Amino acid sequence: MDSNNNIAKRDGFSSRWGFILACIGSAVGMGNIWRFPIMVSLWGGMNFLIPYFLCVLLIGSTGVIEEFALGRATGAGPIGAFGTCTELKSGNRKTGELIGSIPIIGSLALSIGYTVVMGWIFKYTFMAFTGKLMAMGQDMDVIGGTFGQTATSNMAWIIVAIAVTFVIMSLGVSNGIEKANKIMMPILFFLFVGLAIYNATLPGASEGYKYIFSLDTTKLQDPLLWIFAFGQAFFSLSVAGNGSVIYGSYLPKDEDLPKSAFNVALFDTMAALLAAFVIIPAMAAGGAPLDEGGPGLMFVWLVNVINGMPAGTIIGIIFFVCVLFAGVSSIINLYEASVATLQDNFSMSRIKSTGIVLAFGCVVAILIQKITGEWMDFVSIYLCPLGAFLAGFMFFWVAGKDFALEAVNQGRKDGKPIGGYFFILGKYIYVPLCILALIAGAYYGGIG
Repeated sequence: MDSNNNIAKRDGFSSRWGFILACIGSAVGMGNIWRFPIMVSLWGGMNFLIPYFLCVLLIGSTGVIEEFALGRATGAGPIGAFGTCTELKSGNRKTGELIGSIPIIGSLALSIGYTVVMGWIFKYTFMAFTGKLMAMGQDMDVIGGTFGQTATSNMAWIIVAIAVTFVIMSLGVSNGIEKANKIMMPILFFLFVGLAIYNATLPGASEGYKYIFSLDTTKLQDPLLWIFAFGQAFFSLSVAGNGSVIYGSYLPKDEDLPKSAFNVALFDTMAALLAAFVIIPAMAAGGAPLDEGGPGLMFVWLVNVINGMPAGTIIGIIFFVCVLFAGVSSIINLYEASVATLQDNFSMSRIKSTGIVLAFGCVVAILIQKITGEWMDFVSIYLCPLGAFLAGFMFFWVAGKDFALEAVNQGRKDGKPIGGYFFILGKYIYVPLCILALIAGAYYGGIG
């Protein structure tokens, strides 16, 4: 299946867990820490969690596996992978390569918006360590004003975010991305568990736990709940036709893809749940509104709550370090699609391709600071679901059943190959749901 002649020159992951931790890092981002607790809060605990778990199961067993398999089978990112699919179908490689540029554009656009957010996170982490975060106290005007200035003019910290990303990515896949995630992901989970345990001791936190475990079965009849649960799972698992395809292309042929996808979905869900168990009880204990979403949750309301906690300085440092690690691990995955594209298609060195992509991303990120919300809305509503649909369509519909099952089953360790049910679920359920995510997102102004 390997039609890409650059595969022999490509870097790769040195260990199975290195790959899994990198994929977990790409999935564990602002969607888990920022938005997931809000969705749990808005829809009412288990009312949201039940459909969310089912959607994670569906996407994890179809879309995540499919993107890993597509990348590994072709030894390429979206451009080369889509080209291989159309070549198998009709002998025309150029059409697929042209279509494959769409997820790359989407990934780069999302990377740029994420760079702005990372600038905010780096600044707030610095403020937590220097005591400036605690110095704002619980004055909402001061806290809100600080974030207002950060959101509109934060060039220095955007440059810092880009510099850190460059250092990690320029070292390569195994020496940079893999090693960074091997450090960041275990620390992130360890710190989050510690925060959750600490928050359980706060007066009033029990109301947050009660809310998380509340269930009103009548709400499960609301189709909108299921749409938003699918959207959250869709974006949380990072299926967009780019990053997972790229990471898959770095895999050896003996990697068990279904097991890897299961681990990614499991730990991604655990991270989201930990975030909910940290944030919702803390908000309840601090008397903050549980339905406050968007940037105001993390950079305004949560700062207010943390500053009112015993040992608030330490809690603020731990929390924003967790957020920083989650953000860095995600942004390197987002930029990797563009970097790998320059390497594969223009024979550029790792350092040169990383420098070009990140320099471009830095300049655009600085220019779009005042419209970051609108920028991210456009990318998440239109480009990400479109990229996921295109990858699924190429894999299940264009390349066909024989290609798909061979790609997925290569490397299976237990001797039990995935059967036709995977292909049916992927072709007739997952791919149409990607279109639904695109349409629903456009109609509702975003679902994830």
